[in-house]
This record gives sequence, C-alpha cells and structure tokens, in this order.
Amino acid sequence: QVQLVESGGGLVQAGDSLRLSCAASGRTFGNYVMGWFRQAPGKEREFVAGISWPGGRTFYADSVKGRFTISRDNAKNTVYLQMNSLKPEDTAVYYCAADPNHTVVVTTASHEYDYWGQGTQVTVSS
Repeated sequence: QVQLVESGGGLVQAGDSLRLSCAASGRTFGNYVMGWFRQAPGKEREFVAGISWPGGRTFYADSVKGRFTISRDNAKNTVYLQMNSLKPEDTAVYYCAADPNHTVVVTTASHEYDYWGQGTQVTVSS
C-alpha cells in the first residue's frame, strides 16, 4: 500500500507559478510511474503529466506542455509539479497518483493508477 499526500495548492493570479508536491509513504514508490491528474468542477478527471522510473521519461497533456514540469526525487519519495504561466482554465483539484503496473511507459489512463492522494485545490484568477 502506498499513501500519497499532495500539498502546495492555493489561489494565484493568471501568469503566476505554483509548485505542487506529492509525498509518498508506505510501500516504496521507487519503481512506479507517477502522475498528476486534475478535475475541474463539472468535468471528468484528466491526465496532466507523468514521469517514469527513475525519471528519464516524462509526458504531458497538450494543454500544459511547455508550462508545467513534472519531476521526482526518489530519495525523498516525492514527486513535484512545477506550474508556470498559470491560466484560469488550470483551476481544478490536482491529484497525485502512482501506477505500479508500469515502470518505463508513462500511461495517461487513470484506471492504470492504483494509488491516489486526496487532492489539492488550485485556483487561478483572471
């Protein structure tokens, strides 16, 4: 079992930056693919970014490519999402997730991720 706890969300203005963190505990997530998803009110949960083990491969949704960067510190069991040039449409609850079924291939399907955090709210005002 892996427990994931997100932090770093908040209320910012358009153009600002935020860095989300996801701390893992319990069984090591060292060889898992890690991902970030988000869910806006009235919308389905969508893939944002993913990173392979040990971190050589990353994959991004088109909507965040060039603005968001995912990274991981395996020694600290922590995954990060650096979000720059934030837009109002980035407003959502952001979830960290762990995919124990893959190591190298970053998957975008939420059903591949077995472990989820509780989410952290990101609100971007215009």
